[in-house]
Amino acid sequence: MICETIRKGSECAFMTAKGRGYNGGHCYEIVEACQGCSRAVQLSTGWYCTACPEPAHKWKRGNCNLATHVTNTVVTAKAKINPLKASKRASR
Repeated sequence: MICETIRKGSECAFMTAKGRGYNGGHCYEIVEACQGCSRAVQLSTGWYCTACPEPAHKWKRGNCNLATHVTNTVVTAKAKINPLKASKRASR
């Protein structure tokens, strides 16, 4: 539906027929960590996230799962190998 409160005239996933469905009709501007994300759009009232009404909440416990500018790197730890078992495997 079309937003009628903060982001006037733009498409809003949080708008319902009864009005804004999130937090009493209030969307929050993006936080500094959101800079560079492709989901951030600039409107006349400021920068807003198209996927989340409260971006600071997404960054509270680490990286936002919707951020397009953050890449998650998986660190694989080397498994500790028992030298006795390794020598037996090598002899086969």
